[in-house]
Formats: sequence, structure tokens, C-alpha cells
Amino acid sequence: MKGLDEILKKIEDYSNSYSDSIFWTKIKSISKRVGSMIVYDALLLFYTLKSSNVSLKDKTLICGALGYLILPTDLIPDFFIPLGFTDDIAVLIYVIGLIKKEITPEIEYLTRQKMIDLGF
Repeated sequence: MKGLDEILKKIEDYSNSYSDSIFWTKIKSISKRVGSMIVYDALLLFYTLKSSNVSLKDKTLICGALGYLILPTDLIPDFFIPLGFTDDIAVLIYVIGLIKKEITPEIEYLTRQKMIDLGF
């Protein structure tokens, strides 16, 4: 499937834009402005990324999705709130669907706990 391969390649390209510190800065800045869904999905991917049981291929996809979230200048610029985050949500959901077998109950627990810490 050529279209799917192209999408995956574009997502992987964004992995160069990912870093933990920029991720947390972005989460803090968007957590009060957008719904909890995008924060939950981002945290779910973040904790999956930190798991030692996740393949390098899946980690690259996760970094790509989180890199896409971090960059303010993507398909729909993030300053168009809330519309600006619809493409980010779509990428996060897409990658979660691809790596869902890697999401353990422990990862879900860590994600829920962090959501509570963030006030959701």
C-alpha cells in the first residue's frame, strides 16, 4: 500500500523533532487549552516509548507522532485553537492504532496517574 507507506515515512521524519524536554513543555502549554483527549493520547505514547519492551520500529513511529505534536508548524498550525490540534490528534490516534499491542496495563496506569497529576 503505497499511500500507507508514504504516511508512515512522513511520521518517521518527524521523529527527529522529538525530545523529552520539548514534549513536557508542549504538554504543559496545551493541557489547559485543549481537551484531555490529546493529552491522554500523547502521554500514552510517551509512556509506551519509555518501555523497554517496545521495538525500535514502534519507538520511531511514536517519536514521529510526538515530534509532529511538538512542532507548531504542521499541516494545521497549532495557534488555530482548537482546530489546529485536529491533525495532531489524528496522527496520535493513528500511531496508537499501529502500536496498540505494545500498550500494557502498566502504561495505561502511568498515563491515568499523570492525567490526575496534571489536573484532569
